[in-house]
Order: sequence, then structure tokens, then C-alpha cells
Amino acid sequence: MARLRFLGTTSDDGDCPTLYEVEGTTDILVQGDRVTDPEQLAQLRDVKDSETFVLVPRDLLVRFAPRTSAPEMVPFSEIASLFREFKHTAFRLETRRGYASDRNSPKWGRWKDGADISAEPDNAWRENVRAQTAEGKRFERVRLVDEPMTEGQQFLLASGHSNVAAGEDIRNLPRADADRLDLPDRDFWLFDSRLVARFVFDEDDTTLGVVVSEDPAEVALACQARDAAWHHATRTADFAKAVASTG
Repeated sequence: MARLRFLGTTSDDGDCPTLYEVEGTTDILVQGDRVTDPEQLAQLRDVKDSETFVLVPRDLLVRFAPRTSAPEMVPFSEIASLFREFKHTAFRLETRRGYASDRNSPKWGRWKDGADISAEPDNAWRENVRAQTAEGKRFERVRLVDEPMTEGQQFLLASGHSNVAAGEDIRNLPRADADRLDLPDRDFWLFDSRLVARFVFDEDDTTLGVVVSEDPAEVALACQARDAAWHHATRTADFAKAVASTG
């Protein structure tokens, strides 16, 4: 079944109209009020029995219609340099309930055996975070969490302290709040508010690659999601205390 990716809407109350991208294709799906005016319908050309027609405001297309062709998926390794070369901010939204890369890591086994993984030695990722933040750059991350938390989310909360110590600002946001805020249900990195690297996963939570885009509409949507998520999310240390107090 083709998956729809929300692009944007000019409605503030959840009503139509809305634009979606049909993932894996170059098609855009338009949601809006159906045209029923007989005079308008009579002016349409070459109408097929399978077609229907909807009305959308011009502003919706101006703000959210893609301005470039759909980019191809590339291996995650192709964006590795961005984590060193970004100028100001690197922001990550994490929406999944678990990641295969975590479950397949040696740290996962140690955590399952009861080890404290909150203060792990630096690795290449944390060394780079320290280097970039020392220059005044910011690494920011918001993780969606369920109630109750999944095993994968518990692991990330336990392991996240090492990344925070290295300089990342990691925050947590309940999924119910994310739904209320209409945040996108996809993972992405946003670099300097100008470039989006959207993750593509398989059904087992394995990263297949990323889709990199500088399309203004997609970047604007990512910026809006970042701002809303950041405003409502809770810092890792505070969130961990709250979880511990209810455990």
C-alpha cells in the first residue's frame, strides 16, 4: 500500500484542504472540498469517469507544493560530512518506537543484562559533538515517547545521558502531545534550517537510507515541526527524573 507523507495545510483546526506526497512516486495527493457547482463542472475539459475535482486555496500550493522533483534515496553514509560541516544547528526528530541499529548494538546487550550505560566512554559520534559544540554549534534532538515507554525508548533514555554530557541537547515529548501538535510521523535531520535529510525505514526499523532535500516547502515544514516539538519537549535529565518517580 502506498504511504502518504503529509506536506502541509492552511487549515488551523484539522479541516481540509491538505497536500500529501505519495511516497515512492512523483504524485501529489490533494485533499479538499469536492466541486459540485454545475457551471464549474461544465467548464472542465476531457473529464474521465474516474476523475473527481477539489477546491484548494492558492496559498496552500504556494506554501507547500514541492518546487523540485522528488529526490532519490541515498545511503546514510552520504550525509556523514554534514555533521561536521553544518554552520549553526543540527536538529533531529525521532518518531519511531524502536531502532534496529540500537537492538543490534553491543550496548543493547549490556543494558539488557542490567549494566549502567548512562556514562559510556566517548565514541566517534560524541567526539564530533564535543568538537562542533566547542565552536558554538548546536546539536538538538527531540524523541517521541509512548505511555508506557517501549523497550527501545527506555534504552534511548538510559543511553542518552552520554550524548548529553558530550554536548547534545536531547529532549523528550509524549506521543500524545506530538499528535495534538500535528507533528510529522517521520524521522529527519534538519541542518541550518535549510536542508532536510528524511529517514527511510523498513518494517523492522532498519534504516534503508535518507532522502535529502532543500525544497523550501519541505524545509519550512521541518522547521515548523522543530519549533513546536522543541517548545513542548522536556530535557533528558528532567524527563528521566519524572520517569523514575513514577516507576
